[in-house]
Amino acid sequence: MPISRRDFLLSSGTCAAHLTLAASVMPRALRHAWARTPLGTVVAREPFGNLERVADGVWALVSTPLTGDRTTISNGGIIAGRNAVLAIEGFNQPQGAQWLAGKARELTGRWPTHVALTHYHADHANGVAGYLAGSDHPELRATQRTRDLVLERNKPEDPARVAALGQALFIGADQPSTLDLGGRVVRVVPRRGHTESDVSIELDDPSIVFCGDLFWNAMFPNYVDAIPTQLAQSVRALRRTRDTVYVPGHGALGKQPEYDRYTAMIDEVERGARAAYAKGLTPADGAAGFTLPPSLGEWTLFSKAFYERAFAAWYKELKT
Repeated sequence: MPISRRDFLLSSGTCAAHLTLAASVMPRALRHAWARTPLGTVVAREPFGNLERVADGVWALVSTPLTGDRTTISNGGIIAGRNAVLAIEGFNQPQGAQWLAGKARELTGRWPTHVALTHYHADHANGVAGYLAGSDHPELRATQRTRDLVLERNKPEDPARVAALGQALFIGADQPSTLDLGGRVVRVVPRRGHTESDVSIELDDPSIVFCGDLFWNAMFPNYVDAIPTQLAQSVRALRRTRDTVYVPGHGALGKQPEYDRYTAMIDEVERGARAAYAKGLTPADGAAGFTLPPSLGEWTLFSKAFYERAFAAWYKELKT
């Protein structure tokens, strides 16, 4: 059933809610679309997502929560070197982290030795305790602000999650850092925009970027915590000039065309929000008159309420 603008604004405070509410108005064909078009080779398939091999020792989990299973919700992945294995994201439930860790052991012979969180939102962080199993206690990495926000805002509280985060090593919030997995160096780059504390996880050879929610492929993003000017800066900074696989926080894996289409969409939202603000319109009225140009194609999660959330984020910045 369609949802009202009021119900959306009251209920869509997280990316998980953003996706759940969108599923209630999205045609079934669109809900299943990205699961049918893998960029890599699918090595495992579950109701909640597909694990795709995108390079030697690199796999991306493309979650498909709009089919109804919300074990993971966000995308994530595995990066393996000779001596260590990095798992990316904590997911929505511990079962999601457990599943990815088990797949890491099947594919690499190792349980993850390291875990990295791209930001604090529940669908990326709440299941992180699932990586702790018996004597297996991976080294958890997150910015201090991400750790603090998980503990402050993500509900309901979970003692296991609190304990796991209590052992976190902090990622520098101002300078990139590296993680040597043995013959493979991963760069962890602090960024901002989707939230006040995001990171990207990057490989140079092969060229692969785990973007977190700074990139949503063919899906209109959640602006609930966004800082739009910084989001635009981070999106441009992530773009590489050579052939690259971009792992979004949500949606199918993308390459340059998909990433550039997303960048163009972000620009259109900025133009629309600035024009509406200059006219003195409310975010609701400005969003009601806004449409993306047909040249940008179809965007999953289309709803005027999503536009209103984006305009409200822009207005907050424009007022300062």
